[in-house]
Amino acid sequence: MSEMGLPQPLTLLAIFAHPDDESFRPGGTLALLARRGVRVQVLTATRGEGGSCGDPPLCTPEELPAVREAELRCACAALGLEPPRLLDYRDGTLAEVDAEGLTAAILHVVREVRPQVMLTFGPEGLSGHPDHVTVGRCAAEAFRRAGDVAALYTVAVPASIAARLEPLKLECLRSVPDEEISLVVDVTEVWEQKMAAIRCHATQLSSSPIVWAPEEYRRLFLGTEHFVRVAVREPERDFLGTVLKEYLRCPT
Repeated sequence: MSEMGLPQPLTLLAIFAHPDDESFRPGGTLALLARRGVRVQVLTATRGEGGSCGDPPLCTPEELPAVREAELRCACAALGLEPPRLLDYRDGTLAEVDAEGLTAAILHVVREVRPQVMLTFGPEGLSGHPDHVTVGRCAAEAFRRAGDVAALYTVAVPASIAARLEPLKLECLRSVPDEEISLVVDVTEVWEQKMAAIRCHATQLSSSPIVWAPEEYRRLFLGTEHFVRVAVREPERDFLGTVLKEYLRCPT
């Protein structure tokens, strides 16, 4: 048993589409969990070869998949997480692939890792990116089939925060109603750790508006992380609220 009376090992599996998905939205929370002794495993469906090579370019398009995989490994190390696992799907194609195959690939990792909690994208995919939406849907189906995972969470931006970010004109940002938010995590304690992980994704920095936004907006978007608990089977095995208790804030 852990110091909090929870069975060990506590494990979270975070399932995303691209390298950098793990850092920009939930990176601080993942770092806090790792600091508190939780085993955090990231599963990424693609190597992000459809992303930017940087401005000025840091590599050729042919080199980008390997570079972005290295950036992902750098970011996971910066956050204190286990080395990531990657599937072999092509960036930008997830909406077109066999959903059964992607679900089965995710479920295979779920059964190997044996998490109590899974984290992924919600139906809005944060940005509406088809890869985000698809991997979230398939991860939710893997959760349904797994049977022994206690809870499923999705990363989110509440509508009230999105409204305050309007001056940045983040046209791709997709929010959820504030009342859907289950957990609000203050990640100030691991701010530098999160920013170090973001900087690992050097090829993507020039195309990430929030990185270059004024400090108040960066702190608003990156300094507090929001999650929706979309399903729970066994509340007593859902450890997020307990482990993160001192970092939780009331939903707005």
